[in-house]
Amino acid sequence: MTPKEIALAAAKALDAKKGQEIAAIEITDLTAIADYFVICTGTSNTQINALCGAVEEELDKLDEHVLRREGYRDGTWVLLDYGCVVVHVFSQEAREFYSLERLWSDGKRIDLSGELTRD
Repeated sequence: MTPKEIALAAAKALDAKKGQEIAAIEITDLTAIADYFVICTGTSNTQINALCGAVEEELDKLDEHVLRREGYRDGTWVLLDYGCVVVHVFSQEAREFYSLERLWSDGKRIDLSGELTRD
């Protein structure tokens, strides 16, 4: 799978679990960290964990396995690192505080309107 296909699959998995404010940013030309960030807001620690579980389950089916997980303990920001794609699932407060979209505003925002069922 291409990095973009992985990012879209992650976004769809988040959407299926009612993730909020799902965004994908292409950062290929800005850093070697990853090609895409996928960002989502969860409404509670329970939902944040469910959103991350849905991404892992969906990408495992596609033979894309998480390389590293960070943040499960406090439940306000969980990061799933797939190498070329990094998925960030935040609480609303943490998302506003860290403001990744602002920090990576030079990245190319991917239009997900045709990919997601909710928005």
